[in-house]
Amino acid sequence: MARDRFSPDFDPDCGDAALTTARQDILIGRWQGLRELLRATGPHFAARGHRVRLLAQACAGRSMVESWLAAEPHSADALVLRAATETARAFNTAIAAGRGVPIDQDRVDAVVRACLTAAEADPADPTPWISLISVARLYASGARRRELARWWDELHRRDPYSVEGHLQVLHYYSARWHGTHGQMYDFARDAAGAAPFGCPLPVLVQYARVEEYRYALDAARGDQARVRLGQHWSHEVAVSDVRRTWQRWISGRSREAVEPWELRDLNHLAHAACYAGAPDIAAALLGMLGRRATRTPWVCTGDPGKEFARWHGQVRR
Repeated sequence: MARDRFSPDFDPDCGDAALTTARQDILIGRWQGLRELLRATGPHFAARGHRVRLLAQACAGRSMVESWLAAEPHSADALVLRAATETARAFNTAIAAGRGVPIDQDRVDAVVRACLTAAEADPADPTPWISLISVARLYASGARRRELARWWDELHRRDPYSVEGHLQVLHYYSARWHGTHGQMYDFARDAAGAAPFGCPLPVLVQYARVEEYRYALDAARGDQARVRLGQHWSHEVAVSDVRRTWQRWISGRSREAVEPWELRDLNHLAHAACYAGAPDIAAALLGMLGRRATRTPWVCTGDPGKEFARWHGQVRR
């Protein structure tokens, strides 16, 4: 009998069944599913950040959040989701305009105000502060240093080990936005060094390596053959970073199950391990993931489905 062909599962909800149900409600125009999901999520900030981010992307092209707010104008969850949705819409506008074309700064100011309103509605929630740090990238010259520092302090006070929050700062300091490769890596390494054993923040270094590659790919106008980074994924520091992240994060995890909000992070470390020539770590990580994949970072080095399947085949052999 022929062996079944391995097929990755690129579930956009990362296996979060409750999120999938809520997104289906969006399609049929039922905002109550959003309310039920965020109410059930409560103060589980990792799950909340994951769900709000993906709900915002789904709501960006619809008026579902506005319908919810019309019915419940003082709902903190609705205000938090509106802030994230307005952030997603602003980024969609920036993408449509093209790299280097600034969008209306009044529009960015309006999103900032929506985020601050959400933060006032739910003072304990770090999610609006993540949205604020994210939209700060859309200011033509970046946010004012003092303002950005205040937003970061507010986020850090509420959730000091937020991967999504740290990731937004990392993007801000990247060369594609308002910093340099050096600033980006310094931030990632500082955060990784301060993280407790078992915390996923060390994977920020792998996110930084992907960000550097994407910057080079942008410069080459998408032509991967023209990207000349030598041993970008496999030089001595890159390999050492992979092993350090494995030791600090995965070796310290207290559970075996992979939660939906961990999936993107694990895919970044698995991709890094594959290309760093660390087959022991790659095999363990791909075993943890099974068929569960995220398109980024695999898309950076080829067709994501073929990339993920190819490495699964290699580590099995």
